Amino acid sequence: MSGHRDAAAPAEEDSPKMRVIRVGTRKSQLARIQTESVVAMLKALNPGLQFEIIAMTTTGDKILDTALSKIGEKSLFTKELEHALKMNVVDLVVHSLKDLPTVLPPGLTIGAICKRENPCDAVVFHSKFVGKTLETLPERSVVGTSSLRRAAQLQRKYPHLEFKSIRGNLNTRLQKLDEQQFSAIILAAAGLQRMGWQHRVGQILHPDECMYAVGQGALGVEVRAKDQGILDLVGALHDPETLLCCMAERAFLRHLEGGCSVPVAVHTAIKDGQLYLTGGVWSLDGADSMQETMQATIHGPAQHEEGPEDDPQLVGITARNIPRVAQLAAENLGISLANLLLHKGAKNILDIARQLNDAH
Repeated sequence: MSGHRDAAAPAEEDSPKMRVIRVGTRKSQLARIQTESVVAMLKALNPGLQFEIIAMTTTGDKILDTALSKIGEKSLFTKELEHALKMNVVDLVVHSLKDLPTVLPPGLTIGAICKRENPCDAVVFHSKFVGKTLETLPERSVVGTSSLRRAAQLQRKYPHLEFKSIRGNLNTRLQKLDEQQFSAIILAAAGLQRMGWQHRVGQILHPDECMYAVGQGALGVEVRAKDQGILDLVGALHDPETLLCCMAERAFLRHLEGGCSVPVAVHTAIKDGQLYLTGGVWSLDGADSMQETMQATIHGPAQHEEGPEDDPQLVGITARNIPRVAQLAAENLGISLANLLLHKGAKNILDIARQLNDAH
């Protein structure tokens, strides 16, 4: 049985036979659905274990009147959950991977990256615009998005539209749309899929229209780096292809020193043993942009390979059941692509975007 309770003091130590694995999550409906899906996978692999879901409110859930890019805090949706992990209140935490900064607090690691859902963005239209696309929306229609990345890419493509910040969980955003505060809103397709709201999707934005956020569509399970029992437990959930794609994406973002306050986007694909990574940076208005594609051989998801116990984590991820050579290739691909963009002048675009964002 999985139980639910709100965050409280650490549970008393259970006897080994009766040990309950405590799983941290945000309180939103989507976060709970995502957490329950991970718990269901863990239970299927470990039918004898019990799990308890502990829900918490994060800083990002509390500050709803400010654009994410203005708050100046990278771990908006993770800080309180990570504190609970460090203090042994919970044993593991389920996150949307795109919410996890590329540098984790000391002592914590991503112990699993689950198979990715569609990483693309989706457009949900107000009922009076159903059947339209962004291109065919009337002049000066207001489109809601919480992301500088989306706004920068789409402003360039659709100059007849106005892009405005929208905050709140999925339910709140859809309510604002239904109340006609917006003509359309842009959300991650994966979130709508997990909530069972695919019928609301009016348009999927493919990467040639709007590249997605690093880690978008994937779930990450964060654990204590020294908790070998929990690492072994969750490590079975690693999806090799998703892991390598997200590793390359996170290395790219970390090397660029990007975050919520600058528009950075990616697109990854694996084909015939090659990992392809496209990465881009934009000015806030989308007028300046730069993108490049590189590839690396990852030799496909190969056999199990034991590494030394003190293996350094790559971009905050521990994955002992995925070939080390493939992980290094993915990380190096992300770094190489970031270096190429920086060499071509991406730092200037990002610096100006950061300054303009801070000034407004």
